[in-house]
Amino acid sequence: MARTFSSAEEFLLSDAALHSSCLILDVSMPVMSGPELFRELRRRNLKIPVVFITARKDEVVRSRLLDDGAAECLFKPFSDTGLLQALNKAIDGN
Repeated sequence: MARTFSSAEEFLLSDAALHSSCLILDVSMPVMSGPELFRELRRRNLKIPVVFITARKDEVVRSRLLDDGAAECLFKPFSDTGLLQALNKAIDGN
């Protein structure tokens, strides 16, 4: 089941982190960014696979996110196929 949240803070206040098999996070989110949420989850020892999405085509940011353990980082606009492949990679660990 897919769930959406209006902010990283709303997600952290829910119990969803305990039941999530994968997250899609935008790099640029208000208040707490996607990478900040990713680091907070790691700090809490929650190893949820993450696919980042971003409108900024910045290979340095993409490389850093992948080096930090993100499953994938897609540049917008991305195809349905690209997203499905990234989600499969995140969930299957391939």
